[in-house]
Amino acid sequence: MSVAYVRLQQPLLRGRRRPRVALVGHRGIGKSTIFQAASSTSVTHERLAGVGPSYEECMVEVGLDQISLVDLPSIESFHHLEEPNRVVLKYLLWGDRWPAIARHESQQPEAAFRAPDVLILVVDATALERDLELASELALLGRPLVIALNRMDEAREKGLTINVRGLFEQLGVPVLPTVAHMGVGLTQLFAAALAAARENTCPLPQPPSPHIAKSLEALNALLARPEIEEAFCMPRPLLLMQLAENDDYFFEQYGEHFPELLPQLKAARAAAEATLPRPLAEEIHADRHHRAAIFYENVTRLARRDDSRRWSGFLDDLFLHPRWGLIGSMAVFALVLYVVFEVAAGLDALTSARLAAWSLEWHPASTVGVVAHAVVDALIGLVGIVVPYMIPLVVLLVTLEESGIMHRVAFVVDRGFHHIGLHGGVAVPFLIGLGCNVPALSAVASTSTGRDRMLASLLITFVPCSARSAIILALGGKYLGGLGVFAIFMLTLVVIALMGNLLARRLPSAGPGLIPEIPPYAMPKLSAVIANTWERTSDIVTIVTPLLIGGSIVLALLSHVGADGAINTLLTPVTSWWLGLPVVLGVPILFGVLRKELSLLMIYQALGTQDIVPLMSPVQIVTFLLFLTFYVPCLSTFAVMMKTLGRRAALFSVALSVGAALAISGAVRLPLELLAR
Repeated sequence: MSVAYVRLQQPLLRGRRRPRVALVGHRGIGKSTIFQAASSTSVTHERLAGVGPSYEECMVEVGLDQISLVDLPSIESFHHLEEPNRVVLKYLLWGDRWPAIARHESQQPEAAFRAPDVLILVVDATALERDLELASELALLGRPLVIALNRMDEAREKGLTINVRGLFEQLGVPVLPTVAHMGVGLTQLFAAALAAARENTCPLPQPPSPHIAKSLEALNALLARPEIEEAFCMPRPLLLMQLAENDDYFFEQYGEHFPELLPQLKAARAAAEATLPRPLAEEIHADRHHRAAIFYENVTRLARRDDSRRWSGFLDDLFLHPRWGLIGSMAVFALVLYVVFEVAAGLDALTSARLAAWSLEWHPASTVGVVAHAVVDALIGLVGIVVPYMIPLVVLLVTLEESGIMHRVAFVVDRGFHHIGLHGGVAVPFLIGLGCNVPALSAVASTSTGRDRMLASLLITFVPCSARSAIILALGGKYLGGLGVFAIFMLTLVVIALMGNLLARRLPSAGPGLIPEIPPYAMPKLSAVIANTWERTSDIVTIVTPLLIGGSIVLALLSHVGADGAINTLLTPVTSWWLGLPVVLGVPILFGVLRKELSLLMIYQALGTQDIVPLMSPVQIVTFLLFLTFYVPCLSTFAVMMKTLGRRAALFSVALSVGAALAISGAVRLPLELLAR
């Protein structure tokens, strides 16, 4: 077996070492969209110095590293700073540790906020010239900077080509093309931000034109005093530009703290302005605008629309578009349902159904025969899980993953899963759970860790697998009608959402955000599909089979020695008193932990007929279906959960599912009985 070695970046940026990365930029260019795509389910909201709009912050995992990601309010320019922009600039410069010039202000920082270590400037690829001015201003901060060249899809639609390499060479900062609302390029963007934090690479200096720089020499020399640098605690080039532009805030603070030097400052400004054709502030602003225009002309050109990407662009519109992307996700969901209820049902009829029919005709009398029959029943149940439901569904979803489609579905549903404390990456296991909870739990174990693994695993046990769905469709479809079946499935979704919110509050603090990876489309390779399918289904052979056989033997021996009556009597408080069901349904409920379809067959056997309406009312049928829907899926699920989460968590899952089944079915039964009177 070949072993691949990956060289780790050192030191790992985690815990106290993790850098604070701030998203900055103009309003409405996708800054918050990037934050939402990467954010965790737990986001803090704070105001800057108690005034103005709030910023958002959360921890995000980037490979083995971590960052504290901050979405700052928009900032338009450093030119003629208005109050909202001024507050943002203060936090970019000082965080919550304001220097001497700002400590006297009435509005002081209310929350701990370390100044950002790295800035990600989100720019609009369709209006790049305006954003390049802000980039040259941010360069004066002397802090690592990364540019997210957003809306690249719209730029291509307009035939606009941007030389990313040329932009990097002119600004001296990494430039990463992104399409924020589709999650494209975000993995590379945050990797570049981490690299900038490690290397502490700052933008190339963006000094003013030579004639302006010469006029500012006297003013620059005046600001070189140590006491001024200590009082303002900001890069001198930035302070020089703000005072040269006669910025109200910095000019006022300079006058209050250094009144004896104020005449020299005014004289130096007047001398500089005398050498220029326009007022100094206008000249600096015009010079910055001119250099941004030159940058823009050097790196952009109009070209013909690239038709080579039309098919991938069409697929991205189908799966990633903020308005239409849900259509692609629903199409995948519909395909999964088709495989579960059509393809799998056909395979089930050809395999396990025939074997089960043969098994029902075998009625051994001896103990050895009963044990052999139990082993056969367990193996038939295993075949019924693996052949029709598990393998086709897992192969389908693995194929969609290898093609890059499932990553896009996960991105689209990510915000929805945040409401139950999870990320969109668990969408695949939840879809697998519609076929069988066993491979779904294995998929969760391989794609998540810690709290996310625990929460997703507990919720997946409430996803109605094909076996439970078959009972709902068989009994509900026949006696309750389509509306009744639809109501049961909708109730399942509501319960999963409510249970997710409840468990998310009870479990430890929310996990970090995850950077969505949107890989290019690819043709799935057969070898990769087979290998990944085996990885997700191998637990059925190594773990589930022995437990399934053992459980089947135990229950068969109980029946063989005549314990049916005792079992029904013991379960009377549940079946008759709480659920209002016939006492004889205790054994079918108990045997349902082997495989839910057995419950349906044993109901007919216990009642002595397949026409159960004379013996069970519609209210009893609803109650019974709800109980079977939410209570322990099967021994196979319990076995895999023991492996992935441990015995304690597996037992908690059993207690949770039994408690939820009793509570929900009992709560629904009471009002239905009142309405039926």
